[in-house]
Amino acid sequence: QVQLVESGGGLVQAGGSLRLSCAASVRTFSNYAMGWFRQVPGKEREFVAAISWSGGSKYYADSVKGRFTISRDNAKNTVDLQMNSLRPDDTAVYYCAARFVYSGTYAYSDSYRYDYWGQGTQVTVSS
Repeated sequence: QVQLVESGGGLVQAGGSLRLSCAASVRTFSNYAMGWFRQVPGKEREFVAAISWSGGSKYYADSVKGRFTISRDNAKNTVDLQMNSLRPDDTAVYYCAARFVYSGTYAYSDSYRYDYWGQGTQVTVSS
């Protein structure tokens, strides 16, 4: 069983930055591709960013490309999401997700491909 705990959410003004972190309790973190998703009430969960098990492949939603950066530290079992130039429409609950991988260097954007999810952390961007 994998447990994921997100942190780093909060309230920030438009144009500001936040750094989200996700800590995974798992024996071999490098066996997992990781992703960040977000959701606002009444809407579908939305892909934000994903990273392969090695960190060699990264994939971003068009809405965050150039503003957000995903990274991981396999020694610390963490995956981070650096969010810059935040906008009010980035307001959402942000979720970390993990997918067990046997091989390959893929970063996955489809939520159904992920096996484990964190509880989420609220990000609110004021205008």
